[in-house]
Amino acid sequence: MDAAQPVSDYPPTPRTTPTRKRDRARYDAATVHAVLDADFICHLGFVVDGAPVVLPTIYARVDDRLYLHGSTGSRPMRTAAGDGLPVCLTVTLPQGIVLARSALHHSVNYRSVVAHGTARQVTDPEEVSLAFAALIDHMLPGRAADCRPPTPKEQAMTTVLRLDLREVSAKIRSGGVNDDPEDMGLAHWAGLLPLARVRQAPVPDPAMAPGTALPDYLRAAAP
Repeated sequence: MDAAQPVSDYPPTPRTTPTRKRDRARYDAATVHAVLDADFICHLGFVVDGAPVVLPTIYARVDDRLYLHGSTGSRPMRTAAGDGLPVCLTVTLPQGIVLARSALHHSVNYRSVVAHGTARQVTDPEEVSLAFAALIDHMLPGRAADCRPPTPKEQAMTTVLRLDLREVSAKIRSGGVNDDPEDMGLAHWAGLLPLARVRQAPVPDPAMAPGTALPDYLRAAAP
């Protein structure tokens, strides 16, 4: 896709239009969803008593909405239980460290998504169940059907927020070094250091029932 002519599945707004490097912005649903589906940790920003707060939490995407997990007693959950909580949600996937000859031109390759909107508490029992399963399966597909579902008491201890994807954009930095021409001859190593998150082999709980087999979804995830 041409970076200079992004597809506007999510119409740009003043909040989703970068002030710098606008060619890195993407508004098409395919790119936004691909970034969101590649991770399960987001940072949720909101304001409490006039002060900004940013909290990490898990999330899952279902179509054009995100579900966020939290404790019933947490500040964002209590606030969202009323008229909703204005939030800014971010997901960042580091791809590599760009090592330039000059300190100024060092950079990071990344894919990221920023979403603005009002997060609201999910109260419909069927949607709560769907959200719980989505949150678990987003971390590890197949796990939701392979564990005990939450009891009513456990559900009462946990709250789920819903954020509809309306005002959202992705931003991507890729490629190599962008040194100034006069620095190209300097004798400093320059290039790209790729980054990747790797799953390790599963470690069984010592108290697990004897004979419990390793599930196929974990076997497939093992290195």
